[in-house]
Amino acid sequence: MRKPVYMDNSATTRCSDASMASMTPLFAESYGNPSALYDGGRAAFKALEDARASVAASLGALKSEIFFTSGGTESDNWAIASAAEAAEAALLSGKGAGGRHMVCSAVEHSAVLRPLQRLERRGWEVTVLETDRTGAVSAESLEEAIRPDTKLVSVMAANNVVGTLQDVKSLAGVCRRRRVLFHTDAVQAAGHVKIDVRDWDADMVSVSAHKFHGPKGVGALFSKVPRRPDPLVLGGGQERGGRSGTENVPGAVGMAAALAEATANMERDAARLKSMRDRLIEGALKIPGVLLTGDPTRRLPGHASFVIEGIRHSAYLIGMLNERGVCASSGSACTAASKEADHVLQALGYGWEPFASLRLTLSVYNTEEEASYVLEILPDCISELRRRDSLGSTGARVLGDGEAAAKERLRTAGKGGWKV
Repeated sequence: MRKPVYMDNSATTRCSDASMASMTPLFAESYGNPSALYDGGRAAFKALEDARASVAASLGALKSEIFFTSGGTESDNWAIASAAEAAEAALLSGKGAGGRHMVCSAVEHSAVLRPLQRLERRGWEVTVLETDRTGAVSAESLEEAIRPDTKLVSVMAANNVVGTLQDVKSLAGVCRRRRVLFHTDAVQAAGHVKIDVRDWDADMVSVSAHKFHGPKGVGALFSKVPRRPDPLVLGGGQERGGRSGTENVPGAVGMAAALAEATANMERDAARLKSMRDRLIEGALKIPGVLLTGDPTRRLPGHASFVIEGIRHSAYLIGMLNERGVCASSGSACTAASKEADHVLQALGYGWEPFASLRLTLSVYNTEEEASYVLEILPDCISELRRRDSLGSTGARVLGDGEAAAKERLRTAGKGGWKV
């Protein structure tokens, strides 16, 4: 029986051997509470602080700027809530400028969008920036969106659905000139592309261990000194008063080991993944009615994503691939059960029906043989689903004027360079 081919590494990754080995002693031997004063507690505290220093080094940060969390979602929530809390406290004290306004892009993860929606219900205003066809935000559009009362801009470093990399340094530069806090969700980027928070000049950066072969349930928020994020979780005052609750020492240590390994091998691994990714893209685009989503070159090294015409629902394709031993996805794991087009794809103009979306994301554990197998079975899977679907390969339903225009723009967009 064929071993499953796992190509859903944007959703989660297997733990690396180095990460696993680093955590094992902390579960059964050095398991003390890091807040305790006896030797076992001090040993756990040292392990935690060593992990903090290692994560900081991998990101170009200071040790004091790293706060461990339960993952990317909490880190994103914390960054946004902290900025809002600080602004509201300044307003109440009479020390801050008036107004409550934040900016994000239309392609952010729900861990950013939903906290912002909550703030809107509390009277905040949120400007949502449109992107180009690839999902990129321009510095010019951000410049126009910032107002005198803007307190935070949040734009992700790498998109989880289409893989496009943002020009974070340029966007952060706009915020620096306008004296506005800048946060970036780097959950998909960390461990895969170089991150130097000093070079980026970001105020806050979110990362998550299980996206780069670390354990689930642990992440980090970088917050630039001298800014300490206002606490989101209250209690015993751990994480230097920033996040209460007994620290996940094994998780932090496993995260540090995984990130250090990924950072050390990044150049070598990225070159191999780009080669395999481009091979997948080239092969998939030979199938009629398959279009590439995201930027063809400025994208994550192991990320290939497509829309496929003539299939009623993405779940059908994912299910058929699963039957043939391939683990893939249609986009964000957080919205996999929805029958609606992913909000990222909608923001990029993929609003017509019927179409399926497919995301194939690679890791260092994938092989060329696996890529060959996927390219071997994918055409037959698509043909079979189109044959089953009463709409056929071109779609029997008459498109409305708006949908037809959007579809035509996508067909001709290759002249502008986005369609490989």
